[in-house]
Amino acid sequence: MVKLGAKRILVGVTGGIAAYKSAELVRELQRHGSDIQVVMTDSACKFITPLTLQALSGKPVYVEMWDDRVPNGMPHIELSRDRDLVVVAPATADFIAKLVHGAADDLLSTLCLARECPLMVAPAMNRQMWENPATQRNVAQLRQDGIAVLGPDAGDQACGEVGMGRMLEPLDLVREIAAWFEPKLLSGTHVLVTAGPTFEPIDPVRGLTNRSSGKMGYAVARAAIEAGARVTLISGPTSIEPPPAAQAIRVETAREMLDAVNAHVKDVDIFIAVAAVADYYVANSSAQKIKKEGGIPALELALNPDIVESVAKRPNPPFCVGFAAESEKLEEHAEAKRRRKKLPLLAANLVQSAIDADDNELVLFDDEGSHRLGRTSKLEQARMLIRHVARLYQPRKSAIAV
Repeated sequence: MVKLGAKRILVGVTGGIAAYKSAELVRELQRHGSDIQVVMTDSACKFITPLTLQALSGKPVYVEMWDDRVPNGMPHIELSRDRDLVVVAPATADFIAKLVHGAADDLLSTLCLARECPLMVAPAMNRQMWENPATQRNVAQLRQDGIAVLGPDAGDQACGEVGMGRMLEPLDLVREIAAWFEPKLLSGTHVLVTAGPTFEPIDPVRGLTNRSSGKMGYAVARAAIEAGARVTLISGPTSIEPPPAAQAIRVETAREMLDAVNAHVKDVDIFIAVAAVADYYVANSSAQKIKKEGGIPALELALNPDIVESVAKRPNPPFCVGFAAESEKLEEHAEAKRRRKKLPLLAANLVQSAIDADDNELVLFDDEGSHRLGRTSKLEQARMLIRHVARLYQPRKSAIAV
């Protein structure tokens, strides 16, 4: 559920075709209880009128630096001082470049430079503009400067092309904004997350793997970042881009994942093992492609290490969270696994309803019993999981501090 309370948000609109989505963004933010002030650039007024956004926000819309409606004559100062957040949506490539270089040649860019509150931008541009090295350098610099970059998304574009560069949909932006306002329950902690499948080679072109997409693990990493944690993400083979704020490490096999975990777990406070690690590897894998003319090969399988169990058995281990994917008897098998591995918390789901899906239904098992989260998107599941982790971890953190 989106919770924004009475947050005071300034929405900046720049001159791109996605400016029409700003009307819905303003409406949705206001519907969720936010107080909205809109500032537009001259170019934005070519795509959508100030009157439209004034009607939706219930407040005058500002465009010019020299606006007599601001009593002290300094709208670039006055308009942002009572705001909790500035969100520029859409943010064109030109406006992003202005932010990076501190240019202040209109009201919105000057206001962003003079603000005291946090700033978010939602990029919107043609795919080639987004992929241009200059834009990528600028976006990286924004993130380094502490500016949150929301999106973009991939899909059909107004120019007729398809690719990255679409502004996130207004409802997605509202969810991102609400998540930003969530309490930083894991501030000051280092969280290590494993995600995705592993791939165990049979020969150079074949291997054993599973159908894990990595979506749940990546969502957990993102939710931990939203909660204020420093996150290291160790991922098996996936096609998903890791959260920009995470330290991402790519591996392939279960043993490579174990080596990466062991190399990074020493200074970790919380370890969340979401990865679907293959139970077996091929002990007699071939360095050359196996030819079918040689008949059906006899594969010799050997057990892979249990990564979360090995971490939980370490002296002074981090707070360990396991994951279990079951096809039947979920509660029985999951709780037995948690007790066998001596984990304070285990999250479980039925594989039939989770694989290839964008939503999930986790059941959490801890010393207090089971807690069913209800079916929602994997990101919302991850946020609920992180809140539960923070609640269980807090007494331990307090004890360590003493």
